[in-house]
Amino acid sequence: MSIFKSKFLVVGGTGSFGNQVVRHLAERGASEIRVLSRDEKKQDDMRRVYSQHNLKFFLGDVRDPSTIDAAIAGVDYIFHAAALKQVPSCEFFPIEAAKTNVFGTHNVLKSAIRHDVKRVVVLSTDKAVYPINAMGISKALMEKVMVAEARRLVDVGNTTTTLLGTRYGNVVASRGSVIPLFVQQIKRGAPITITEPTMTRYLMSLDDAVGLVFHACTHGDTGDIFVQKSPAATIHTVALALMEILKTEVPIEIIGRRHGEKAHETLVSSEEMAVAVDEVDYYKIPQDFRSSNYSAADKLDVDFESAVQPYDSSNTTRLSVEETAELLVNIQEVKDLL
Repeated sequence: MSIFKSKFLVVGGTGSFGNQVVRHLAERGASEIRVLSRDEKKQDDMRRVYSQHNLKFFLGDVRDPSTIDAAIAGVDYIFHAAALKQVPSCEFFPIEAAKTNVFGTHNVLKSAIRHDVKRVVVLSTDKAVYPINAMGISKALMEKVMVAEARRLVDVGNTTTTLLGTRYGNVVASRGSVIPLFVQQIKRGAPITITEPTMTRYLMSLDDAVGLVFHACTHGDTGDIFVQKSPAATIHTVALALMEILKTEVPIEIIGRRHGEKAHETLVSSEEMAVAVDEVDYYKIPQDFRSSNYSAADKLDVDFESAVQPYDSSNTTRLSVEETAELLVNIQEVKDLL
């Protein structure tokens, strides 16, 4: 039986990813889809859009284990997308980022294990690799929590629950991304505000993000982290592409980097690339199952002395203005904005 006929819980399911994955699961005939989030307004909006009888909403917060238990009981698969993800906000309130992104994730994983959930996929970000901001640090620690729990399950012989991770970079037109802002500025005839024009960002659609999570859920072993290979463009190129699409020219204003902003998005570190499995469209970073009792017998057969480049938005396929425009106009969320 296809896993898509099962019961799913989307934690943090009222965001951009949540809406998209709910739509995909509904189209694939999921027997039940549950959404856990703390935003009752967004839940009501989704309830009006998705009127399927098999869609259920749970009001709660990942910081509160009791609300998680109520939503998880009886589900087969969990996609964990709840997070504080705005970089400047997390810079000013790092403890809040840790409460949601680290401890909230730990609560979800513990509850999933208690309820014998088959598979849990936690959603991470490029900012977790070589993190320089609080959001990235909290997401990096979230990944470590997932990997440590996966290792513990193997150590105790628990084969019921599989824990997995995904990382993705900039998701085009998602909440908080620059493209909706740029489109709004162009339509008003206002200058496009760019923090740093040479910055590069991956260009990944919400459908790509959903596909990555589905791939991890159906192909991963416990503790694995998956990334999708994606093209990238500079922020300046994205701005020019949108002006080309809208057939309008406006000035570009350079406003300087924001708190915690990175020049490039890194999806796989150099150290991870040394052990990563190339799956054509994806990289899989496998779990390291060695114990903490280091010995020569446990030595990894990897040449870490060799120069291995990280996989980031500066060395992936770089799109021109024309290629970026062609990619953007074929993404439904961008079409909706335009």
